[in-house]
Amino acid sequence: MKQFINSEDLNQKTGMDETVLDRLSPFLSLLGLDEEPMGIFYTDDKPVSGLSPKPGPLPTLEREQKNEVDWQKVFGRFSCAMGHIWRARKKTCAAYFSAERFGCAGGAFWLGFLKPQTETIVNYVSTGIPNRVPGELYCESPQQLRQIFERVDPEPAPRTYCVFKPIRQFEKDEIPDLVVFFTRPEPLSGLHQLATFVTNDPEVVKSPWGAACGNIVVWPYHYLSKGENKAVLGGWDPSARKFFSTDELSFTVPFPIFLDMINRYQDSFLTQKTWQIVRKKISRSKKAWHRSPSSSEQEGV
Repeated sequence: MKQFINSEDLNQKTGMDETVLDRLSPFLSLLGLDEEPMGIFYTDDKPVSGLSPKPGPLPTLEREQKNEVDWQKVFGRFSCAMGHIWRARKKTCAAYFSAERFGCAGGAFWLGFLKPQTETIVNYVSTGIPNRVPGELYCESPQQLRQIFERVDPEPAPRTYCVFKPIRQFEKDEIPDLVVFFTRPEPLSGLHQLATFVTNDPEVVKSPWGAACGNIVVWPYHYLSKGENKAVLGGWDPSARKFFSTDELSFTVPFPIFLDMINRYQDSFLTQKTWQIVRKKISRSKKAWHRSPSSSEQEGV
């Protein structure tokens, strides 16, 4: 089964060269995006700088079954992956995660550092544990959630660190597996339609259930493991909405689709009069919010 994109092979064919970066600014400008996308990849090299959760022991199912997990401490040190990504967006820097720096047990699962998921988290995300842990009620029962997790079946992280960083900060020998945009609906309409333009796949955009980090990382990799290049629309997770701007969503594409978008957008509808009408709506949206998509809007963070 195909797992992750082989970045070395991809680098031989494409590379994060100056042509891609030269085309990035006009591409984003036409879409009405003020924030450049972030690239996502796995590496054994710890980023020289960036944001990440504090280190801690991974609450595995094996340790849970031996009653070795201090769940009060785990929940007390909760640190959402999307919160670190949010702050990395604001600071225009990297965010990175590992089996030691995972932030929360849910994020550890969705980023490929923990599988199978523990029963405590399965119950917490669904109906809870009476007199112990209230449920989030994101699934009607633990049994149904276990089936969803088995279906998602995240591939184990192939390297030590999962790294998110702005595209322009990639070195020439670094290639992202995935590229994620954060945007409101008007520019998103352009990304959505452009994905089909470059793939000729009317179902290229998927929007499955999952944590916000899962929609950004695991689901795109899940489709790639099946040999499918799919874009994933996310940001629906209510628990992570505080780490998105108001009305903002995520849109993740495999790097090859991103390259096709960059290389072919000038041949698409984005150069037509119809898109100019949308750009007027984008301007009105920016005026209404008085800020760019990366501005801080979340409460209590």
